[in-house]
Amino acid sequence: MSFSKEEVAHYRLQRAKEAFAEAEIMRDNQRWQMVVNRLYYASFYAVSAYFVQQGLKAFTHSGLKSAFNKELVQAGKVSLAEGRLFNQLFSYRQDADYKDFVTFDEVEINELFPRVESLITR
Repeated sequence: MSFSKEEVAHYRLQRAKEAFAEAEIMRDNQRWQMVVNRLYYASFYAVSAYFVQQGLKAFTHSGLKSAFNKELVQAGKVSLAEGRLFNQLFSYRQDADYKDFVTFDEVEINELFPRVESLITR
């Protein structure tokens, strides 16, 4: 089955919104590592939706991060702050998923929500 790039982009944007909603649920339950994971994936799906619309491809998480920095941050299509946010979420997700004894500051993580929501909307 083949899908148009518009269908794939729409699907990924929906996935971004679902991951953001899941992050809110995890926040309510103070599951900070899962919050970090879901905020990263919300951003990941939103960025990948944009890339699909533009006909750009990235096949790994690191590849998407590199492409994001090159195609969006360096090109001035998103702010440096948004670039730092995506890179920070990438790093946090790596730590949350793969390192032992990692903890996250509740206040800092809560401050990410409006920034991630803004990135998804853009």
